[in-house]
Amino acid sequence: MDVVNQSEDARKRYVDLKECGKGASGTVYVAEDTHTGNKVAVKEMILAKQPNKEIIVNEILLMQECHHHAIVNFIDSYLVDGALWVVMEFVDGCDLTQAIDVCHPFAEDLIAAISRETLAGLEHLHQKDIIHRDIKSDNVMLATSGAIKLTDFGYGAQLSAERSKRKTVVGTPYWMAPEVIQGAQYDTKADIWSTGVMAIEMIDGLPPYMDQAPLRALFLIVSKGLPPPRNVAFMSEDFKDFVNQCTIVDPEQRPSATELLKHPFLTKKANRGMGGLAALVKESLEGGDEDEE
Repeated sequence: MDVVNQSEDARKRYVDLKECGKGASGTVYVAEDTHTGNKVAVKEMILAKQPNKEIIVNEILLMQECHHHAIVNFIDSYLVDGALWVVMEFVDGCDLTQAIDVCHPFAEDLIAAISRETLAGLEHLHQKDIIHRDIKSDNVMLATSGAIKLTDFGYGAQLSAERSKRKTVVGTPYWMAPEVIQGAQYDTKADIWSTGVMAIEMIDGLPPYMDQAPLRALFLIVSKGLPPPRNVAFMSEDFKDFVNQCTIVDPEQRPSATELLKHPFLTKKANRGMGGLAALVKESLEGGDEDEE
């Protein structure tokens, strides 16, 4: 596996590992980097348990390409006793899902701030012809400082001159763009649809069709499009238009991340919202702690 660092012992550099999360592909730890004294996140994946090692290599290669303030930055990767360690920037705080669970509906300023930073990260990816393909609240991290960062490139895809569109049906059902569900040709615009669904999630507490089984939700997205948000009566005209622009069914008509960053909903409200993000994370963490007791 030529993406790994073989020049140093990861167990000596990264110490005091403490488990902080577990997913389908592996376990995530917080560790101390003895070179810098900083905390890092270490994602450990047991290679023998990975059905598709290409996905892991793909994730590392894509992360190596991307250094941006709105993306969880890759540090290095190592082979350790049959496991792959992917070392990343540590984001103290919580994911957007936890914040939504505890604090929704969000004020529009906060939704605008989170949407703008998500789109800023996506603009960086899209300019490198990378599709994230799994934009949702689980994959947006909120730091206690108020920083917002995209994570999890397991479904990411690199486009090229020869392969300027993709047809693989991947992602998470409720956030999936119609063209992805249908197995049609799609490109970076698929991430824009998912961003619009995530904005609805922040006002409603859940994405459209979450009350339906996943296959039924996919059918409804393709056949009927999205219903109005449940809290549409409380949304400003700018917010409604932003969501409508993100979720235009025809991807050719759907604006790019660069275009959406100029949308009035973001230009008028996002800066105000940035100031409230640290308080949102604090409230989310305190609320989450109470739930666990």
